[in-house]
Amino acid sequence: MISIPTSAQPAENDDGKDPFLIALGERIKVLRSRRGMTRKNLARLADVSERHVANVETGVGNPSIQFLRQLASVLNCTLAEMVGDETAMSPEWLMIREILRGRSEADLAEARAALAGMFGAPASELARRQRVALIGLRGAGKSTLGRMLADNWGLPFIELSRHIESLAGCSVAEIHALYGPSAYRRHEYRALEDVVMRYPRAVIATPGGIVSDPATFSLLLSHCYTVWLKASPEDHMGRVLAQGDTRPMSNNREAMQDLKQILESRAQFYAKADMTFDTSDMTMEAAFFGLLEELGTELQYAPH
Repeated sequence: MISIPTSAQPAENDDGKDPFLIALGERIKVLRSRRGMTRKNLARLADVSERHVANVETGVGNPSIQFLRQLASVLNCTLAEMVGDETAMSPEWLMIREILRGRSEADLAEARAALAGMFGAPASELARRQRVALIGLRGAGKSTLGRMLADNWGLPFIELSRHIESLAGCSVAEIHALYGPSAYRRHEYRALEDVVMRYPRAVIATPGGIVSDPATFSLLLSHCYTVWLKASPEDHMGRVLAQGDTRPMSNNREAMQDLKQILESRAQFYAKADMTFDTSDMTMEAAFFGLLEELGTELQYAPH
């Protein structure tokens, strides 16, 4: 059984101050000092109360987003840098970020691959193509088609959600309920690492939200040939209902709108897959034969 702290609230220190607000105040002081500004000058240029600036810098003030925006404008930094984004915490990070700023998606993809090659020990292209990973929202057919592909090729079929549960010792729902989404993402990454180490050849069905965590998604792209199983929102909804899950019908109009928003927000990440296969308006049998044919063409071989 996993044992992760259940509290999502920051603990107060001995004098009752919030550690996050203390750290925020320290970063503002550092940024101000780096620019050679006094507290009075910062307050005047940002058109805010000097006393409030003093309270925030000492960790006793709770600033609004607008207040932080006004300070960030004067300090010539981003809100991410102010609140502690890792990519804004060192000169090297900042210079790397500037090199990448404004680059095209193709340039950024090339830079990511180069960095992965330097630090991530990615699989060779041949090894990567031995694992086929299916991504996409629930209802696209990942489990059904993944199992059919694995059976056809004589490969292990891995449903990553079940592997997460096996390693964690409890269900995905329990991980979310007891420990929160951050703990779930850690288990998801560890489960994918374990699959990559244990299965040089496999078909993997991934959870729909795997693209939400950059580290896990990068690991997947580096070690697997990924296929986005795309479908219309109506097909996603219909297939989930056909599986016996009637929860989406509790408020169908809002559920469909939520589904469309999720698809829209994730589409750019799903599109990073090596291949996209649309299963809309197709039976699973027809989708299987179509996917099998396209994979055979793309991979130039049939795994066996």
